[in-house]
Amino acid sequence: MVITISDPLDMHLHLRDGDMLEIVAPLSSKTFSGALIMPNLVPPVTTKEAVNEYKIRIEKAKKEHTFTPYMTLFFRSDYTKEFLEEVKDDILAIKLYPAGITTNSEGGVSGFDLEELSSTLNAMSDLGIPLCVHGETGGFVMDREAEFIPIYEMLAKNFPNLKIIMEHITTKEAVAALDRYDNLYATITLHHLYITLDDVAGGLLQPHLFCKPIAKRPEDRTALLNVALGAHPKVMFGSDSAPHPRDSKEAPGCAAGVFTAPIALQALAQLFDKHGALDNLQNFVSDNAKRIYGITPPSKEVVLEKSEYLVPEIYENSVVPMFAGQSLEWRVVRAG
Repeated sequence: MVITISDPLDMHLHLRDGDMLEIVAPLSSKTFSGALIMPNLVPPVTTKEAVNEYKIRIEKAKKEHTFTPYMTLFFRSDYTKEFLEEVKDDILAIKLYPAGITTNSEGGVSGFDLEELSSTLNAMSDLGIPLCVHGETGGFVMDREAEFIPIYEMLAKNFPNLKIIMEHITTKEAVAALDRYDNLYATITLHHLYITLDDVAGGLLQPHLFCKPIAKRPEDRTALLNVALGAHPKVMFGSDSAPHPRDSKEAPGCAAGVFTAPIALQALAQLFDKHGALDNLQNFVSDNAKRIYGITPPSKEVVLEKSEYLVPEIYENSVVPMFAGQSLEWRVVRAG
């Protein structure tokens, strides 16, 4: 069996910087037509110059592959409309992080006071710049996303012309919110479609499956599967592929993040095939994102066939992928 995916897009990708960027950028650019690049570097990407300099580094690191990095700014409440008008053509979205909630998010939003946020959010609404949100509170780890839903609702109600993307949703509560507000959308990762918390910590701890937001309960995974496999028009694939060096994952204070970029399409094909939903994979990994963001990525066809693919144990002696050393049922045979 063979399938072809046109212009696959990863709408939530961490490429890091420096040596890590050099390792992981070609692994995404080989099989994806484009990706939305997260801005939580050190320091975070908050200026036009930083956006363009980072994009230049990505373009160099992606090698010869056809691939568009769609850039983002790290949200700040003091962005002026004049600044956003100036930078609008250089970015696709702005990413909001609650302060300290995940990797390199210390400079994020420490409160969700509408008066404080309204200047930037109104300007984004007027200019048509989408808001991407890491939606977690600082509460008990299993409840953080569900507790954040009222904040999504507050934003959706008060800024009805603002396109809001709930990033890497993990709960049935987030899935339910999708259909309550016209301006709410979502990305879903590969790993949250596959795993629950039991896979991470139900037996021996699996550090390479530890992520934020943390994997949830079986009923949450079922809700995610229903909308992804069913090609819900408001959801799209965002890997949240988050590489860390092996010694940062297999260590006390294990870094949060699952590295999935180089095996994402193969594992998604396996999952959609298992559920008899291969016809919907194109929408989930490309067409929905094109429509939601209004983008036309460079043309790329990725051909996959149903034959065994052995996932590498490690890349560049540094980064361990999800399913390391395991066999998947689908492989990429051509991308270009």
